[in-house]
Amino acid sequence: MLSAHEKQYHIGVGAGDVGKYCIIPGDPGRCKKIAAFLDQPYHVCTNREYNIWNGKLLGETVTVCSTGIGGPSTAIAVEELVMCGATTFIRVGTCGGIDLDVKSKDIVIASGAVRQDGTSREYAPIEFPAVSNADVLFALREAAAELNFTNHTGVVQAKDSFYGQHSPARMPTCHQLTQQWEAWKRLGVLASEMESGTLFTVGAYLRARCGAVFTCVWNQERFLAGLDTNDDETHNTEDAIRVAIRAIERLIAQDKA
Repeated sequence: MLSAHEKQYHIGVGAGDVGKYCIIPGDPGRCKKIAAFLDQPYHVCTNREYNIWNGKLLGETVTVCSTGIGGPSTAIAVEELVMCGATTFIRVGTCGGIDLDVKSKDIVIASGAVRQDGTSREYAPIEFPAVSNADVLFALREAAAELNFTNHTGVVQAKDSFYGQHSPARMPTCHQLTQQWEAWKRLGVLASEMESGTLFTVGAYLRARCGAVFTCVWNQERFLAGLDTNDDETHNTEDAIRVAIRAIERLIAQDKA
């Protein structure tokens, strides 16, 4: 393992190059947009799927770093950012609704995640829960309420196979996938995405504060139930970004106090 004073192998930065507070989208193309919400934003570096920007909030350096899609690249980003001095992470991204109350454009805040991924199992036994840090969770909830966004807080599903969710019937494991999906519905799981299970588990191991906020792209269960079939699919994550920014401001203020 590289020391904190060396450039990290995957993300290409070292100690002093990033802030304690990090916003981590999946898509490298979203980083510049997120950084625009910060004061004095500037590009740090790009390597592989990791696009890194810095800026300021309340005088503190805040880093935006993309993780790519899924658990493996997310774990690498968090590991190496922590090595460089990061302590607090908020994932910003999109999700697909599961619970019928979750509509397109709604904000979903993850209190925990179903660990239907592979990466987190190399950090902790499956019995270990993947949960958000309480400080980050409460900051996200308060931010969403303050911004008057329709929002939902609860458990999300974190899976490895995007098409296993969208087209389970064509998969060799269709029966298993369908049974698990039905279980998540009955358990009130809000939405499906691909990184939070890894983020929460790796964060627990590294003693980092982690949370996650999403924009719901669309809810296939509402469509199948004949509810709001005219709902427009959305990929605009600006509301989720604004929630994350406001939450980071709250955390900085609390930490300083």
